[in-house]
Amino acid sequence: MSMVWAATSPESGRFDPVERRSEMKELSDRFNDLRSSGQGYVEVRSSYREFPVVMLAFREGHAVVQLMSDAERMSLLVGDGTVPSGTEVEVPIMDDLAVFTGDFVLDADRAWDLMHDFLQTWTVSHLGEWCEV
Repeated sequence: MSMVWAATSPESGRFDPVERRSEMKELSDRFNDLRSSGQGYVEVRSSYREFPVVMLAFREGHAVVQLMSDAERMSLLVGDGTVPSGTEVEVPIMDDLAVFTGDFVLDADRAWDLMHDFLQTWTVSHLGEWCEV
């Protein structure tokens, strides 16, 4: 399964926007390196289509999953209850920390599992409830 992705560089800690075309192992290795450093940001899409793009941002054990359905529409995956609704969590979006309420926060391992599910099917409807922003 070939994919196109861009992610935070483990060496610099900055987002590297250069897209890579690879199989799952290279992306998994990058994710594991980023998990070891405590935070990161990953964008993934099919190598055959420009959309959808699924983005996973995480810091420590918390993650936010975003969806770009097309050039005009962005959605957030509803959280899994890991963080209470009124609590705020910061995760890196590209190179900046962004604040999200617990309504959109997932456990980082669960978020990675959902990313893996997306990579198997290239569809997002089965991942959970999406809230358009």
